[in-house]
This record gives sequence, C-alpha cells and structure tokens, in this order.
Amino acid sequence: MKKNSRLIARHSVLCAALCAMLLALCSRAESEQAAKVYRIRVTYQGGPYRAVVDGFRAGLRDLGLDDGKKISLQIRETASDPKMVDEAAKAFERDKVRLIYAVTTSAAVPVKNATSQTPIVFAVGTDPVLSGLVQSFAKPGGRLTGVQYSTTDLTAKRLEILKEILPKLNRVLILYNPNNRSSREAADLSRTAAKQLRIQLIDRQAASVDELRQQLETLKPKQADAYFYISDAMVNSHADLVIEKARLKKLPTMFSEQSVVAMGGLASYGQNFQEVGRLSAGYVQKIIGGAQPRDLKIEIVDRLELAINLATAKQIGVTIPPNVLARADKVIK
Repeated sequence: MKKNSRLIARHSVLCAALCAMLLALCSRAESEQAAKVYRIRVTYQGGPYRAVVDGFRAGLRDLGLDDGKKISLQIRETASDPKMVDEAAKAFERDKVRLIYAVTTSAAVPVKNATSQTPIVFAVGTDPVLSGLVQSFAKPGGRLTGVQYSTTDLTAKRLEILKEILPKLNRVLILYNPNNRSSREAADLSRTAAKQLRIQLIDRQAASVDELRQQLETLKPKQADAYFYISDAMVNSHADLVIEKARLKKLPTMFSEQSVVAMGGLASYGQNFQEVGRLSAGYVQKIIGGAQPRDLKIEIVDRLELAINLATAKQIGVTIPPNVLARADKVIK
C-alpha cells in the first residue's frame, strides 16, 4: 500500500513537472509570436505617389499594425528608374522580407519579374490582368494581389471635363513614355476622345525625365491651350516639374489625382491616392495572418473625385464655370 502511494506521488510530481514545462514552452511561444515583427518593404516612384504610401501607413496604423511594433517598414523611392526598382526588389527578396508593396504598374511588373517567392501587394492604375500581374480579379492565382484604381479607363471622361472647364479648348498637349504599354493605350483613348470633342492633340513622347524636361521647355507660347495627363507613372512622378513649367507658360493642367492639384495643378478627376493606400493595408493584415495572395480578390477603388485649384486658376487667368465648380468634391482656394 505504501509502495503504491509512493508511485502515485512520484507520478503526480512528474505530471506536475511536465505540465509546468509545457506551460513554460507555450508561454514562450506566445511571447515570441507576440514580439514578432514582420518586415514590409515598399517601392514607389516618388512625386504624388507619396500620397499612396502615406495612406498605406495610415491604414496599417488603423489596423493596429504600427511601424516599429508589429511591422517594420522600409520605403524605397526609385525616381522612375527601372534599374532601381529591379535592384530594390532583388534586395528585398534576398533579405527574406515578409511582403513587398509596389505602387503603380510600372513598379509592380518589374518587382514581380525580379522576385520568385516574396508575396506582393500592389496598387495599380491599369488592369492587372492585362498587365500580367494576376490571372483574374476574383482569383489572382499567384504571389500578387492588391488594389486597382482607374487611370487609363477615365481618360475620355477627364478630357470631357477639361473641355467643360475650358469651353474654347482647341489644342491639348499630352506627354507620355512610348515604351510604356499602358501609356500607349491611354494615348489611343485620348485620340479617340479628342476626335469626338473636336480637339487637336499635340502628341509628345518622353522616355526619360530628361526628355520630359526638354519637351516641356521647348513648348512654344500658345502652341497648346492646356496640358492633359494620360496614364504614365514616370510623368506623374514628376508632376511638380510639369506644374512648374505649365505655370510659367500659363497653361491649364488636368491630372488624375487630387494631391497633384494641391501641388498647384488646375484640376483632377479620379481616385484619392490616400484612400488607395488605406485599402491596400488590409491585404497586409490578411497575408501576415496566414492568407495567400492567390485567394485574395483584387479590390477596385470606385469612388471618383473632381478637384479644382482656384488659386491656380486665378494665377493663370482661368475662370472655372459655375456648373463645374458646383460639382467639385474638393476646391482649393
């Protein structure tokens, strides 16, 4: 009887020790998991796209993913240089980061091509299926998923609004990179829309920032009645240069996003880049939680906003028609 009691006592002690060990291991695992910081890397081309990145950071904070706590953000501005995008993407994958966030098609495509394992969340202004980023909107089917905001698709509508702002509009300058497939598509759309609106397009191409600057500087007075932005990340990332030259020539400008209007552009029609970034943040939360990009459908930002800068209008001598001003979602005075 005493022997049995001793065996029971030893068994109880052993069980208690095992339980304590298991509890300690579980507690340690939970502590390590809680302390884990996911490394997220961002690549964008600069300029107005900074608003996307700012919205992305704000969205992460709203989801409880504060930089320096649960995640570690590193942001790489590539200044519209494809080589820099490629180098950054390869470095990110070598460092085994948890996820890459790529802003614009011009960044997402080379990031995809330069990597083979790292999940990628994107924010692009063109069709991600046609760009070869995903298989479909509902089932991306690979390492990539993200948000699409319409830039190319709104080309005709933006030109129509520009015509409303400037009823006597006749000649419109467009500038784009001929090596960019999306830009060529947008240029074709602008030609079709211009024909319907009886507008003459002044078609100029720039494959680099230096060429963009040269095209703007050689534009003669009264050669164009306005500048019209078509889908081109390189051009848009240097919107400050376009705005500066347009102001000197008193040239009205139409862009696709309101942060450029805040910089001094005359008008814009399209999505809010801050909201694009905020929506993108939700994918990060899902992926670090275990979801696979291939199963996360592409979100489309469908809220469109018209922005007008009255200070710029006054500076270049343009009067905004009351009916257009009444429709504006944002007016900068």
